[in-house]
Amino acid sequence: MARRTDQRRDAVFALYQSDLTGRALDDVLGSNAAPFTRALAHATEDYSEELDVLIERHAEGWTLARIAPLERAILRAALLEMLHPDVVPADEPIPAEGAIDEAVEFAKTYSSARAPAFLNGILAAVLREMRETARS
Repeated sequence: MARRTDQRRDAVFALYQSDLTGRALDDVLGSNAAPFTRALAHATEDYSEELDVLIERHAEGWTLARIAPLERAILRAALLEMLHPDVVPADEPIPAEGAIDEAVEFAKTYSSARAPAFLNGILAAVLREMRETARS
């Protein structure tokens, strides 16, 4: 069985490919996708409108269309796990900070040199907003 990090990466790549090519997510995932990969990718797609609103609100000076497709996919998947940890079946949901760390690591490995800081800034701003909302 693949590690959860690898399954997250596979979900991000499937979201990226679907976004870039317009192919259906199930076609991109194929029949061998791990259940967690499939669940994360589909839940992220299902909640994409909500996630995109958050991305645009916190990506100061950037529109969603201006953000690279891979970075959008990383952001969406991380935000899904931060905001809706109960939607994707897992033995133990990843903490919000863990979702941010994994997103930043994905960006370091697969994206441009500036992407990790950019993604970290957006995700950290959403986390602050979540905590402020929880306090009130």
